[in-house]
Amino acid sequence: MLLGCIGDDFTGSSDLANTLAKQGMRTVLYSGVPTHASDDTVEAGVVALKSRSNAPEDAIKQSLQALEWLRAQGCRQFFFKYCSTFDSTVEGNIGPVAEALAAALNASKVIVCPAFPGTGRSIYQGHLFVNDQLLNESGMQNHPITPMTDADLRRVMQAQCKARVGHVAHTDVASGAQRIREKLAEQEKSGHLFMVVDAINDDDLLEIGKALSDVTLITGGSGVALGLPANFVASGDISQSRNGWAGQAGPVAALSGSCSIATRNQIEVHAKNHPTYQLNADEVISGAQSIESVVGWVLAQAGIPLVYSSADPDDVAKTQAKHSQAVASESLETFFAQLAQQLVGAGVTKLISAGGETSGAVVEGLNLTALDIGPEIDPGVPALRASKDLVIALKSGNFGAPDFFEKAASLMNSSNATDKKT
Repeated sequence: MLLGCIGDDFTGSSDLANTLAKQGMRTVLYSGVPTHASDDTVEAGVVALKSRSNAPEDAIKQSLQALEWLRAQGCRQFFFKYCSTFDSTVEGNIGPVAEALAAALNASKVIVCPAFPGTGRSIYQGHLFVNDQLLNESGMQNHPITPMTDADLRRVMQAQCKARVGHVAHTDVASGAQRIREKLAEQEKSGHLFMVVDAINDDDLLEIGKALSDVTLITGGSGVALGLPANFVASGDISQSRNGWAGQAGPVAALSGSCSIATRNQIEVHAKNHPTYQLNADEVISGAQSIESVVGWVLAQAGIPLVYSSADPDDVAKTQAKHSQAVASESLETFFAQLAQQLVGAGVTKLISAGGETSGAVVEGLNLTALDIGPEIDPGVPALRASKDLVIALKSGNFGAPDFFEKAASLMNSSNATDKKT
């Protein structure tokens, strides 16, 4: 294994694995820290954790365990992946975990770059934009678990860590890889461990990747991984092998716990042509909502049935005020995990999940350990082979086209399968 990656949630990790696979690396996505050695043919391993909203101490512990396993696989370079909207609590996770990984690896010149222009995330003058809006004006300020109220990544990162945070401006990034290397060295000499790096398009990300060929630790969104495989190609380490990926016949179901604007719009679009079932949060939390009844409803539907708990911020706030955020989140995640279990047990062979926390619960509920990367459904969202009888898609709340659920189901069908580098 050449590149070892640690993701703080499942959808983001599948996004990163998708990026690396598209660029020619044999990539496998692992659910949690594996207990066995990797396949010798794996060139990039992505360990998907469920740590984004955890206390920093717990997130650090999980991340260091993942790092230990990846080092044992012989990785030469390491990547800490977080969301392209820099989702984090006030106490951190991104800063504390990045500091702990840097200390364990004795790493320097660690970039901070969540940019993903393909989904509208760009960084300019150290500020994170979502399309044409600052992060804190994009709707992320209303996130029920990780509200983002500041677009200045330098300020957000500095509040989360002890090490100094610097910046590489877009004027330098646009000048190419050599200039980026020079600026990183200057920032390190000035006493900065972390450097927020501007990026507004894919060409920037490719140059940033080229500049990081000899860097031990990288942090960012999946976008910055675009340029990393080329470094291994240049050194002659990538085999360029091609494995076929096939879709799946059988019933499909979609689950959504994301409350993002994008997902709520996707649900609205989906409901025009397909059956949808909205969960009652109070009944789920109290235990009055029967999983068996929802399973029965799904199995009785034609088309692409969707079960969702997604709601607007005001409704979410009311639920959290009544039951507490922890109780509301845990109850819904447990429900989705058990629902996924029973659906697959009842014969569903294609499962679509929207939302990072929901997807993490689904993966854990199904006890999935390693996922092969299939074709891309939408930017950042691949189809995944979970077993010989099950394919899944894990979508971050903010990702995907308006007709995402329909697109995902279509691509996951065996009749629409395509080969892909993995």
